[in-house]
Amino acid sequence: MADPSPSPPRSPSPTPSLTSSFPPWSLLLLKVLSKRRTWVCLFLLVYSVLILSSWRLLLSIRSWYAASLASSSSPIPALYASVLYGAVFGLLSMGAALAVAVPATVVTWITVLVLLTFAGRRRRALVEEGQRATRDIVVLVARVLLKEGNLAAALCALASFVALIVRRSGGGGSEEGTGSGVDL
Repeated sequence: MADPSPSPPRSPSPTPSLTSSFPPWSLLLLKVLSKRRTWVCLFLLVYSVLILSSWRLLLSIRSWYAASLASSSSPIPALYASVLYGAVFGLLSMGAALAVAVPATVVTWITVLVLLTFAGRRRRALVEEGQRATRDIVVLVARVLLKEGNLAAALCALASFVALIVRRSGGGGSEEGTGSGVDL
C-alpha cells in the first residue's frame, strides 16, 4: 500500500550561479587579469621582448656604420645610421606607449558607454554612440601614439647623430669600440 501522507513540497531547483556557468580556468584568468601587478608584468614583458628583438637590428646598424665609415669620410653614413636608430627607438616607444594606453582606453570606453546607458539612451542609440565613441577613441590614440613615437624618434636620431659625429671626430675613443656592443 502507498503511504497516504502527502510528500513535502519540493523546493525549486536552485538556479546555477554565475560562477558555475564558466569553466574554472576562465575564472582564474579573470581574477589574475584584474590585478594591477599583472598588467605591470605584462608591460615589462612586452617591452623587454621588444628591446631584445631589436637589439640585433641595432647591432647590425652599428656594424654597417663602422664598415661604411672606413670607406667614406662624409657625414652621410652617420646621418643614415642616426635615422635608423631613431626609427627603431621610435617604434619601441610607440610599442611601450601602446601597452600602457590599451587598458586606459578600454576603461575610458566602458565608462562612456555606462554613462550613456545611465543617461537613458535606448539600445539602438547606445550601439550607434558606442561605435562612434570607439572610432573617436581609436583615432585619438593613434594620433597620440604617432606624435609621441615621432618625437622619440626625432630626439633619438638627433642624439645618435651627435654621438656618431663626436665619436668620429676622435672625442669618443677608438673606432672599433671595445667589443662589448654597448657603445655606439
